Amino acid sequence: MSPAPKPRRRAPVDWRLAACTALLLFNLGLGGWFAFDRAFLRDLPKVPGPEALWSAGRPPGLTFVGSDGQVIARRGPRHGAPVRLTQLPAHVPLAFLAIEDRRFYEHGAVDLRGVLRAGVVNLRTGRTVQGGSTISQQVARNLFLEPDQTLRRKVQEILLAVQLERMLTKDELLELYLNRIYFGDRAYGLSAAAETYFGKSAADLTLSEAAVLAALPRAPTRLSPTNAPDAAWARAKIVLRRLGEMEWLDPKITRAAADGPAPAIVSLGAPGEGDMAWAYDAAAIQARELVGHATPDLVIQITVDPNAQALAASVVRRAMASQGRARGARQAALVALAPDGAIRAMIGGVNHEASPFNRVTQARRQPGSAFKPIVWAAALEHGVRPMDWRSDAPIRIGTWSPRNYGGGYAGAVSVQRALQLSLNTVSVRLARETGLTKVADLAHRFGLTSIPDHPGGSLALGAYEVTPLELAAAYQVLQSGGGQTRPYLIARITDARGQVLYFHPASAAVPVYPTFQAAQMVQMMRGVILAGTGKEAAFGRLAAGKTGTSQNHRDAWFVGFTPDWLCAVWVGNDDGRPMAKVTGGQIPAQIWRGFMSAAHKGLPDTEFAWFPALPPPLYVEEPAPPPADGDLGPVRRNAMASRDGRIWLPPGAELSEASYQDDEPNISEIPY
Repeated sequence: MSPAPKPRRRAPVDWRLAACTALLLFNLGLGGWFAFDRAFLRDLPKVPGPEALWSAGRPPGLTFVGSDGQVIARRGPRHGAPVRLTQLPAHVPLAFLAIEDRRFYEHGAVDLRGVLRAGVVNLRTGRTVQGGSTISQQVARNLFLEPDQTLRRKVQEILLAVQLERMLTKDELLELYLNRIYFGDRAYGLSAAAETYFGKSAADLTLSEAAVLAALPRAPTRLSPTNAPDAAWARAKIVLRRLGEMEWLDPKITRAAADGPAPAIVSLGAPGEGDMAWAYDAAAIQARELVGHATPDLVIQITVDPNAQALAASVVRRAMASQGRARGARQAALVALAPDGAIRAMIGGVNHEASPFNRVTQARRQPGSAFKPIVWAAALEHGVRPMDWRSDAPIRIGTWSPRNYGGGYAGAVSVQRALQLSLNTVSVRLARETGLTKVADLAHRFGLTSIPDHPGGSLALGAYEVTPLELAAAYQVLQSGGGQTRPYLIARITDARGQVLYFHPASAAVPVYPTFQAAQMVQMMRGVILAGTGKEAAFGRLAAGKTGTSQNHRDAWFVGFTPDWLCAVWVGNDDGRPMAKVTGGQIPAQIWRGFMSAAHKGLPDTEFAWFPALPPPLYVEEPAPPPADGDLGPVRRNAMASRDGRIWLPPGAELSEASYQDDEPNISEIPY
């Protein structure tokens, strides 16, 4: 008999090793949880209550109304009335389930069988032809997540779908899906889609129509019934075939529908916004800046007058078609303001559909001589008077020698006449005499905040860039008698329920410039139109304005005003390509005249209400200049000289800004 085996002695437990192992496993688990939390849970959206789900994450809709409160346009998504399953024919929800999630009532938030089936099909075809997302996942994605295809988004989608499945019944989830899914052509939800494509309510959809709509959520743009009707109907036939194969409906009925004609599309797609689109674009951006993104639907009252907008667009296009192309000018912009700063017309280009870029608010261009009223206004504030005499003669600042186009000089000339003729040397002399920093300070007070605090000498010739809207606002200081009224496009914003979210307060202009000097500027700028470079802008009323032409004819401007309207016009090319010697006194002045003459029809011819009781005189012809002396500098008499108190031209010559175009190097090349 073999001896009994000796009992094994258990090895003593190494508690230290066990503790270390347990701690290691705990840390690994904790680290994994932190990594999972950081990757997927840290910014996981919060799921609101059941009622809030019907509006959560809904794209905003914008309604634009005019000054009379009447709707003039709608932009953004269409949201129809909520629809319940009990209100729909049985074939409507079945069509969506057949193509999107046939086992919807059998699985949870994730359909593992569906994921496996889609994976096999995609593997066989070598490309993604089926998706494995359930309706619950689609609801989670559409309501809370961005559409990017990443593992992080997919995990978050599943987690949110699980929460939705716990919160809602299957019927409630399907209803939420049908009411929130995007169908293309700005239609969100089944009601909006039925109205958009078929002009009827969702309760009246036929089997074929339901199949067309059920085919859209996967590719609403590519399968749009309005843009790709054949592709939409081909996908709808797949829906009908599946309904018959699963025997959810009588196969004979589904086969007959598939073999029949495609349903007629009565599209209510977005109407063209035409020339108002520039105003709508700008108002939509400003509205979001004013009230944020929390409120989905906004009603925006804008100041633009559709009639004035149509008039401005017509004038711009007509002038550019008849002259612009031949003169190498491809674009133009026009903005018109009411005396309180309300934007009445905003034409950001020749054609919004071809180029939605808004040159009124987004294009920064050199104003050229259109900046000179700022120089003259600063000089008047400094003590210069309109009938003071200055020398239009050669001037050199370091290596920079600004000159008038063509090399001619007028000799002794009044400050007023120098503005009318847009003389560069006088502008440079006035800016240096006043002080460049003081001119820049006045420009800031006038709203041109992009002008540097310590500019170079080229400031006198308008070399620093501004937008047409900024320049119009600066001129409005003079129109208002020295008060600043900032331009505004939005008068009022409410939500869909009528609650006021923003309104533009009515307020008096903020005084930034002396009234009497403003009146002097108005009278001098009237002379620009009556006897200066802006004669092409004359339209039978007293109006004040200024031409502007930048270096090498890259930009041409006319900005001017009456007591009732202010209008700024720019003509040029987006790429800065020079035009064929186009000046501000030509195409821009003609566009300005065409708009202003029509805009003033029926308005009484009045004077500025703020004008002093004894306004400064309006000089057109002037007394003879004093003898040349050291203060005036050398006086050179040539083709344009002072004689018997008048500025004269040789026979056959014409006065235009082309004779006095700004001619200077780029800012970087100016040593001053």
